[in-house]
Amino acid sequence: MVGKYLVRDADEGADGARIVGRLVEVEAYPLGDSTSHAFLGRRAWNASMFLARGHAYVRLTYGSAWMLNMSSEAEEVGAGVLFRAVEPLEGLVAMAQRRSGAPLRDLARGPGRLTQAYGIGPSFDGVDLCSGRGLWIGRLDARAQRAARHEPARAVEVTTRIGLSRETDRLLRFYEAGSPFVSGPRKLLAGNA
Repeated sequence: MVGKYLVRDADEGADGARIVGRLVEVEAYPLGDSTSHAFLGRRAWNASMFLARGHAYVRLTYGSAWMLNMSSEAEEVGAGVLFRAVEPLEGLVAMAQRRSGAPLRDLARGPGRLTQAYGIGPSFDGVDLCSGRGLWIGRLDARAQRAARHEPARAVEVTTRIGLSRETDRLLRFYEAGSPFVSGPRKLLAGNA
C-alpha cells in the first residue's frame, strides 16, 4: 500500500477541491492478531472489516479520532490495513482548513490527522476504496502524477507498530524510508531507515 494514492474526489467539502496524498505509512492487522478489531469476530460495529478486500473500515478510536482502515482479506475474513500517514499532494487548502494551524508536514501525519484532513468520518465506513470515485485508493494517471509533482517512491522499511499494549514486537508497520510525513517517534525509525 505504501506508494499508492489516497484520493477524495471534489465534493461539497471545505473548498470543493480534490484531495490527494501518497501513502507513506500503514500498519497491518492480519487474521488472528489480538490487537485487531476483528479478533473477536464479526459484530455490527466492525462488519466492514469482514467485507471483501478493498473496503473502508472507519472506527472512532479513543473517543476522539476516526481511523481509516481497509479490509484486506476475502469476504467474511476479518483483517485490515490501517492508513497511518500520507504525503499531501493536492487539496492542501482544504486540508489546512480542516487542520487549522498545522504545518504541511503535520496535515496528515498520523491516522487521526489523516482522517481529519480528508474529512473522513463514519459515513465512509464500508465504502469501496477500489471504485475509483468518491474516496478511493490506487494509482494516478501520468498527467495527474505530474500535476501532483510526484517524486519516485523511496524504499519501504518495516518496524513494530506503535500505540499498542500487546503484540508490540510484531513487524507490521510499513513506511517510506526518509519521508518527513511518517508519524510516530523518529527513534523507532532510526535503526530501520
